[in-house]
Amino acid sequence: MNVIDDNIKVTKAKSSRIENVNWDALGFGKVFSDHIFVAEFKNGQWDEGKIIPYSSMEFEPTMCTLHYGQTIFEGLKAYNDIDGSINIFRPDRNAKRLNNSANRLVMPDFPEERFIEAVERLVAVEKSWIPKERGQALYIRPVMFGSSNFLGVHSSDEYKLVIICSPVASYYAAGLKPVNILVSHEYVRAVRGGLGMAKTAANYAASLLAGKEAKAKGFDQVLWLDGVHQEYVDEVGAMNIMFVIGDELVTPTLDQGSILPGVTRETVLALAKEKGIRTSERRIRISEVYDAHERGELKEVFGTGTAAIISPVGKLNYKGKEIVINNNEIGPIAHDMYETIVGIQRGETEDTHGWVHKVTTI
Repeated sequence: MNVIDDNIKVTKAKSSRIENVNWDALGFGKVFSDHIFVAEFKNGQWDEGKIIPYSSMEFEPTMCTLHYGQTIFEGLKAYNDIDGSINIFRPDRNAKRLNNSANRLVMPDFPEERFIEAVERLVAVEKSWIPKERGQALYIRPVMFGSSNFLGVHSSDEYKLVIICSPVASYYAAGLKPVNILVSHEYVRAVRGGLGMAKTAANYAASLLAGKEAKAKGFDQVLWLDGVHQEYVDEVGAMNIMFVIGDELVTPTLDQGSILPGVTRETVLALAKEKGIRTSERRIRISEVYDAHERGELKEVFGTGTAAIISPVGKLNYKGKEIVINNNEIGPIAHDMYETIVGIQRGETEDTHGWVHKVTTI
């Protein structure tokens, strides 16, 4: 049980909006809780931070992030444990990844222990906003951005870290129903040496046009190929990607620097090895995927990410050639991974890794 940081000042909202929430129609990222955490970086250091009511924020038109995109974010979740306590899943990994992104965008580190304390304190304040249904959670969105006011291409001197909470259902409305993916051969998301490994707004801005065109054609997401050869698989717009080829679980390697190191990706690889599944992190051509399907060896394809946890892929379409995976049904490995991870998050399955952080309520 972790100790809540008493240095974080809490100002409670005068009234709550929770009575207006339709818990049967949460969707994803549409409903926001009553409070946020805000910390400011000035004169070379972070202040203690504070929890205040959720409200609009005032910025000047010359705030540098509006012009130069110096912003990063994270995504993690809190869950109701079956024993009545509150769990946050692997916040230490998000703390590390936030700082990795910060380093890439010339932003200051936020101390990892303080990050976890801030998340835990905010979740404790917003505990009534955690959905109780299995498959739902309180999504936690930390965002850091340059807040200095100037015009000129250089890094900011001042920053804000804001943490927002949102009760959510499944990322995809269909839940674990397999999604249809369009493999992009016209656009690229990131290139070697670029920002692909950082969780920054620029990567998502780069994906919007391709995503819009894919949805207009009836697809749920875009699968990106590498930005140099456009033949090696990178990741899907909102998640990492995994393939079950024969008896091997294969996922693209991170060493090219164009793929976000997903926390759920790391979790699935660790669990797969424990379950005796052969795993491989390597470069994989899209042609290899299609050849494996033709040979009958492509057993499953699924995405991994905090938002959806596990998202099975039922169809891939590359240059007009469509393949159907596992009869457009969720496969046994994807289903087992989903159940295992959700079980750990909710306390239904023993956490032997120390992935769950218990929250001290107040």
